[in-house]
Amino acid sequence: MPPSFHPRLVNGPFDDPGLFVPFAFEKRAFMFDLGDIHLLSARDILKISHVFITHTHIDHFVGFDRLLRLVLGREKDLYLFGPEGFLKNVEGKFAGYTWNLVKNFESRLSLHVTEVHPDHIITREYLCENRFIPKNESVSGTRPKPFSGTLLKEPALAVSAVILDHGIPCLGFTMEERFHVNIMKDSLSALGLKTGPWLKEFKQALYNNKPLDSRFEIKFNKGDSNGKSFALGDLKNRIALITPGRKITYIADVVYSKSNTDKIIKLANKTDHLFIESAFLEKERDTARQKYHLTARQAGAIAGLANAKRFTPFHFSPRYSNQEDLIQNEAIEAYNESGGSRRHNEEAL
Repeated sequence: MPPSFHPRLVNGPFDDPGLFVPFAFEKRAFMFDLGDIHLLSARDILKISHVFITHTHIDHFVGFDRLLRLVLGREKDLYLFGPEGFLKNVEGKFAGYTWNLVKNFESRLSLHVTEVHPDHIITREYLCENRFIPKNESVSGTRPKPFSGTLLKEPALAVSAVILDHGIPCLGFTMEERFHVNIMKDSLSALGLKTGPWLKEFKQALYNNKPLDSRFEIKFNKGDSNGKSFALGDLKNRIALITPGRKITYIADVVYSKSNTDKIIKLANKTDHLFIESAFLEKERDTARQKYHLTARQAGAIAGLANAKRFTPFHFSPRYSNQEDLIQNEAIEAYNESGGSRRHNEEAL
């Protein structure tokens, strides 16, 4: 069945990290890390509603400027999440530019920025019309909210995070659907129905646990008086197939340690697709430790222990240019040795 979202790395394995996750049938996407994003079209970038940053080393955050440049002057709410120090880093970005003319924009642009600490989160709102100066009450200290792992919770999905060690706090993320609603197109045709925005409303009704005996009105166009009406449960039985939701996990830039490994394995447990950094070959594990990165063997072992169904190693050191196969093969071998599902093939990598 078609998935609800389609994660893909923006760049090649030797280039800046960034995972773009567009949603099927929606003009919306999530982004994990913001390295160089020039390979993304402006249309794709404008779909981004939520950005999850592991840490603000330049190769993970330099794309913020391009994102901000494209959303400037538009009607949009953009949500960003990052580790300790993230608010200061974002404010530093804003401070690097002059905003005396933004008062002339008619559209409202708002950035909601959340900083993650071990037991709490802090969120500030930055309005373009206010020259991205945070509201006074936020600066003086909107009370921190407790943090127990979940950053975002919607009816259909949730995004969770753990704090890992990269010499600095670095976040690892998992995005998971509650369940997946598959629409059977042949059944749609049999009922004389066609695809449209109403399908999103239909799925939302299921995610919101609306009573199955409630009426669901289908209108194909705004103001349409010739729509159709069904009992929600009847429509569900006739056009929808409910399957388990998908789970993806994103891990970038961490040192190999028991603490990090335990957290990653728990976060990524039975994930459908794990994206995990693999900066060095195992023969250079001492260099990897000094630089707070994983080797390909370490990354593959973690993927296997987490029973990831698929995994993609990325963020290779440029010293291995033209040796991509060595890193991939080392990761796969470790994955299989550590009890992975052995479903890897060329497509999985």
